[in-house]
Amino acid sequence: MMSKLVEYPSPAREFCAAFAANRGALIALLVFALIATAALLAPWIAPHSPTEQFRDHMLTPPVWAATGSARFWLGTDELGRDLLSRLLHGGRISLGIGLASVLLSLLPGVCLGLLAAFHQRLLSPVIMRVMDIMLALPGLLLAICVITVLGPGLVNTVIAIAIGALPGYTRLTRASALAEIGRDYVTASRVAGASTARLMFVTVLPNCMAPLIVNASLSFSSAILETAGLGFLGLGVQAPLPEWGGMLSAARDYMQRAPWVVTLPGLSILITVLAINLMGDGLRDALDPKLKRLN
Repeated sequence: MMSKLVEYPSPAREFCAAFAANRGALIALLVFALIATAALLAPWIAPHSPTEQFRDHMLTPPVWAATGSARFWLGTDELGRDLLSRLLHGGRISLGIGLASVLLSLLPGVCLGLLAAFHQRLLSPVIMRVMDIMLALPGLLLAICVITVLGPGLVNTVIAIAIGALPGYTRLTRASALAEIGRDYVTASRVAGASTARLMFVTVLPNCMAPLIVNASLSFSSAILETAGLGFLGLGVQAPLPEWGGMLSAARDYMQRAPWVVTLPGLSILITVLAINLMGDGLRDALDPKLKRLN
């Protein structure tokens, strides 16, 4: 008599089930997908150019206000520019900077962390001491120092934020790799003649990806906040390019007279960062075997 085979769910299906069990993370994913889609399609769905000025409609309230105009759904700023168009294009810039800075810090951070884990006597002390020096300064303060040297601008903002996030990825990769190096599958690969590069990137790295993915999602939200902070200080993306932090900085003198020019960019930052953080929590629960919550 043949016994029935037990079918186990695939890792992808198990991950999707664990992530979907977290309703907050699922809602956050939908909200972030809507924000990202709107930002991506900004050139086609924005009603006006983000830099076009309507001098006859400066500080026009949103459409739901008594003196609002249907031409400008979310109102205009102090120069008569459409806020909806600027928010859409600003999201395109903020999300782009966040994604680019995460990738720019993740890739070298992973390489440095693996080198430190596999060369503990020679390279590890040097790499980790440099990372400790960088960690002596908070991320935003380090970004300000880098911007001061390189100068403000879009590309320099990405570089500054990436440098500030580099130590976190390096330390996390090293710790995760050290936990895997002593395992039997790594020893078997080493005995089979695998090169150091193959051990690092083919054998060990795939088993270190779960904490790196979670950290990258949370760093994404931190990068957006730092971008807004640099923009608010006038050190990030420069006018006339729309960026949420820069929009807050330009509108701070009109908080009482026209509160929507401050409230709307602030809400955009808040909702986006909150959605990414909730997604990061969901990824952590779904990828960590100790925290999975299956239905």
